[in-house]
Amino acid sequence: MRREIAEIPEATARLLEGSAKELAETGQHLKSAAPRFITTVARGSSDHAASFLKYAIELTAGLPVASIGPSISSIYGAKLKLADSACIAISQSGKSPDIVAMAEGARAGGALTIALTNTAGSPLAVASDHAIDILAGTEKSVAATKTFVNSAVAGLAVLGHWTGDDKLLAALKALPDYFAKAVECDWMSIAGALSDDTNSLFILGRGPSFAIANEAALKFKETCAMHAESYSAAEVMHGPLALVRPGFPVLALAARDASEPSIAEAADGLAERGAAIHITSALAKKAHMLPHVATGHPLTDPLMLIASFYGFVEAFARHRGLDPDSPPNLRKVTETI
Repeated sequence: MRREIAEIPEATARLLEGSAKELAETGQHLKSAAPRFITTVARGSSDHAASFLKYAIELTAGLPVASIGPSISSIYGAKLKLADSACIAISQSGKSPDIVAMAEGARAGGALTIALTNTAGSPLAVASDHAIDILAGTEKSVAATKTFVNSAVAGLAVLGHWTGDDKLLAALKALPDYFAKAVECDWMSIAGALSDDTNSLFILGRGPSFAIANEAALKFKETCAMHAESYSAAEVMHGPLALVRPGFPVLALAARDASEPSIAEAADGLAERGAAIHITSALAKKAHMLPHVATGHPLTDPLMLIASFYGFVEAFARHRGLDPDSPPNLRKVTETI
C-alpha cells in the first residue's frame, strides 16, 4: 500500500498522457450528445469516485447526477428508461457481474455508457460505448489508492473536454507535481486523538470533499480495524452531534472551495464541545490544522486531501500493529451479483 501511494503522481501522469485520446473523444461525444442527466454505477471506493464526479459534474456542467444501484438490473431485472442520458460505470477489475449488468442495462435503456476501469478489455469495457483505461498499473494492496485517484482524475478530464473547461484541463496537467507534495504531508498528529480504546471517529467534508470523506472512512475500516463514519459538515450538526463527547476524534477535510468556511465553522463548533478535531484549513480557530497542499482549483484541490490521508492511514495501521496490505476477511477483487 505504501508503495502504491507513492506511485500516485506517476500513475496520474501516465493516465493523462496514455489515455488522452479516449478522454478527449469521450468528452466530445458527451458534448455532441447533450445528455439531460447523468447516472453512475459503482461500488466501494469506485462509488466514492463516482460521488466525487457527481459533485464535479453538477457544479460544472449543471446537470443532475444520480447513482443507480447495480441490483436494479442484476437482481431485479428492471428496465430503466435512460434516453437522453449518459451513464458512468466505474470498476477497477471491470468484471463484477452486477456492475456489468447495470452498464448493459443502461445502454439498452438508451444511455451513452462510459466505463472507467483499470483492466483494458474487461467485460465492463466491452459493454460500454466508451472504455477509458485509467492506467493506474497493477494494484496489489486490498485497499484501493491509486486506482481511486486515477478514476476521479479520468472523470475530471472527460468533464473538462465535455464542457470546454480549459482551466480544469490545465489544473489536471499540474496534478502529478501536486500529488508528489501531498503524499509527503505528515498527518500522524491525528494518532494522538485515536487511543487504543477509541472505537469510532467522524470524518467530515462538504461538496466534493464529502466524497473524499466517504473514501477516508472506508479506508479506516479496511486498514485500521476502526469504525469511522463520514458526514457532511452540515449534517453532523444534527443527530450525529449527540455522540460527541470530550476527546471524541473528528477529522475535517476542507478543500479550497466555497464550502471551506462552513466546514471550518462546524469544526470550531465541535471543538467547543470538546471534540479532538483536526482540519485541513487555516480558517478554523479552535481545531488543529493539518498540513495540506492547495492546487489553485476547487475540483483538483480535494484530491490532495485523499493522497495525504492515504499516507497517514497506512502508517497508522502499522502503528496499531496491523498489516494494511492484508486486512482480515477482505480480498482485492469482490464480484457481486
